[in-house]
Amino acid sequence: MDEIKISFNILKSLTPCNLLVFGLGHDSFMWSSINPRGTTLFLEEDPKWSRAILKDLSFIRSNTVRYRTTLYEAEKLIEHYNKEPDCWARKSILRGNSKCKLALNMLSNEVYDKEWDIIMIDGPKGYFDQAPGRMSAIYSAAVMARNRKGPGVTHVVMHDVDRDVEKVYAELFLCRKNLVDGVGKLWHFEIPPASDVNTDFC
Repeated sequence: MDEIKISFNILKSLTPCNLLVFGLGHDSFMWSSINPRGTTLFLEEDPKWSRAILKDLSFIRSNTVRYRTTLYEAEKLIEHYNKEPDCWARKSILRGNSKCKLALNMLSNEVYDKEWDIIMIDGPKGYFDQAPGRMSAIYSAAVMARNRKGPGVTHVVMHDVDRDVEKVYAELFLCRKNLVDGVGKLWHFEIPPASDVNTDFC
């Protein structure tokens, strides 16, 4: 309940707003309902799960994402990030970025074209080796937040930070200095736009 309260309070204070959620679940109805006049979009990797959830909730908008990563690669992907210039903060693009394996370059134009006020990361699956892991979701959320042109910050709410990969990637791309709140397994970051594109993520 304390974890939900953090996300609930952010959304209530900003609605109507643009809300992007990694992961579709039984709480999706609640998040959509709180933001009825805004845009709420879910990104889900499992088409079967999507059909099961959306069967009774046809008004919820969801895109299926085919991730290019597996959790097993998490450590190697940090090495890849350090070596691949197209991953570096100064490059900071997702659309068409095929060289950086962490960049979600296969999303719909809507995801790239909108400025997201809140990004919730509660997916994709990240608890077995062949799962996609949340590495690219975290990296891509950071890129979106840095590229914000409008006023204010991007709120990034990250779940399951008790797991090593989530914690390491959050600290690498979302940054401790941007961490404003946390309870249980949830962290809340407020990420400002990059005032200097040549700076690192953190």
